[in-house]
Amino acid sequence: MSKKRKVRVELRKNWQKQNRTRSNDLTREFRRDETGPVASAPSSDRVRPRGELSRHRTIIEDVDAAARDPNSPHDAAATRAVDASACLQGRVIRINGLTLLVRADDGQNYTCHVRRLLKSLAIEGRNVVTVGDRVWFRPGGPAGAEGVVERVESRKGVITRGYRNRQQVLAANVDQLLIVSALAEPGLKLGLVDRYLVSAEIGGVRPVVVFNKADLVDMADYQWVVGLYAQLGYETVVTSAADGRGIDRLRELVSSGVTAFSGQSGVGKSSLLNVIQPGLNLKVREVSDWTFKGKHTTTTAELIELACGGFVVDTPGLRQFELWGVIPGELEAYFIEFRGFIPHCRFPDCSHSHEHGCAVKEAVYWGQIHTGRYESYRKLYDQQPLPGD
Repeated sequence: MSKKRKVRVELRKNWQKQNRTRSNDLTREFRRDETGPVASAPSSDRVRPRGELSRHRTIIEDVDAAARDPNSPHDAAATRAVDASACLQGRVIRINGLTLLVRADDGQNYTCHVRRLLKSLAIEGRNVVTVGDRVWFRPGGPAGAEGVVERVESRKGVITRGYRNRQQVLAANVDQLLIVSALAEPGLKLGLVDRYLVSAEIGGVRPVVVFNKADLVDMADYQWVVGLYAQLGYETVVTSAADGRGIDRLRELVSSGVTAFSGQSGVGKSSLLNVIQPGLNLKVREVSDWTFKGKHTTTTAELIELACGGFVVDTPGLRQFELWGVIPGELEAYFIEFRGFIPHCRFPDCSHSHEHGCAVKEAVYWGQIHTGRYESYRKLYDQQPLPGD
């Protein structure tokens, strides 16, 4: 039997709700009369505490779960004690609004919702649960009642982005990320590919760069792009759902572990999956004739089991992908071609932007670092907030 202990945890702050004021205060007129009973009533006594005191709560924690990774930050949602005799373990395979579809370890699917306490815990992430999470849940009763997710295990291999000044976890417990970019319709955005590469390295996920819709272009004009990322050590695959180019290699890549497909809207992620496994019938849609951008077809992430043996996460198409939690001074480490030149910079805290004696800038000048990759670094550096902002 595992040991339990009580811990004090912080709840998620909702300042908008805390600062809300009533627009129609029926007692306002009475307060104008200083001689009335309202004016003489004590104003300092409160039934419920306010401020920081009300944003904490005591929970029962599983000591064994908390000790599994002592180097990781404390995550109350992953260490909260549960009744193992009444709960099952499983993996979240789909999220639709407030409802989750959880596949138990025995293969049976359960519809669940998240316990309200877990939603209130102050953990990193836009949502407390995401596709791919390992969870403990209490099955629902008869007549199709929903189960309740009681605990979310610690994550490994995460794909995240910044969204409205918060962290959004796109997928969890992922082994590799297939970064899909279209050579045409809507066209290459190498800056977006570079953002994904940084995010994959931060999350501990192996990246693979996929250049799709090769049937629409003359590949002789794009060999330099494929060679650029291949020379940096990233696996690159040229694909086409129309003529089957590269599909066999993709099928090999996704045949084991968990693979996330991500990229800009309209690049053909769902089309590739439909070819990799016929019969999936995922919805596909063309690029907008008005904006020349991809339309959102996949609106929610879903974990799909493939006949070849692996799992894939088809994530929604994104038009914006901001990095999350990257300090500007640490960004250089995620551009692997910089690493051999950084020690030769004149200043140890060189930002590689304006300093004299910068070895990275010299390497760009002599063609040892591609100009486009350097511009991606500069743009990302300028966009990252400084510590304390």
